[in-house]
Amino acid sequence: MRPLIACILLALFGAASCSNGPEEQKRKKATPSYEPQFKKEGTLAFLNAEKDTMRPLLDIELAITDEEVQYGMMYRRSIPKNTGMLFIREREERQSFWMRNTYVPLDIIYIASDSSIVSMVENAIPLSDIGLPSKGPAQYVLEVAGGFCTQHSIEEGHFVRFSILSD
Repeated sequence: MRPLIACILLALFGAASCSNGPEEQKRKKATPSYEPQFKKEGTLAFLNAEKDTMRPLLDIELAITDEEVQYGMMYRRSIPKNTGMLFIREREERQSFWMRNTYVPLDIIYIASDSSIVSMVENAIPLSDIGLPSKGPAQYVLEVAGGFCTQHSIEEGHFVRFSILSD
């Protein structure tokens, strides 16, 4: 009986929901009790369309396995400066990402197998389930902090060059 009274009082004072139903319990189980931390696994540089000008150098974390790709940048409340996550997909095809359980705005950069930037989504809205598709086939997807592309004049048609650290 006490939980019911507490819920009524919270509702009267405009507090959040008191539901402890199956949906909320499932959501709580899915949310890790820690914030994933950045792990440097490589570096990535941007080149202009002529491939002669180096742009900012990023430290990158990799997402290769199905689980790494599924979680991506989820549950992170911040992104260290000049870092990103590079998703390496099995084949070049249209890609689509979303922002479910992602708390910070991201720029999502779709990259073809020839390392050219196919398309970008800038400042993707946090916590959205709306699909954010590439304009064309991409084999790699890079997620960086929202506003990065504008800040560094990254554009479609530019290129990336990355290297993976050895163990």
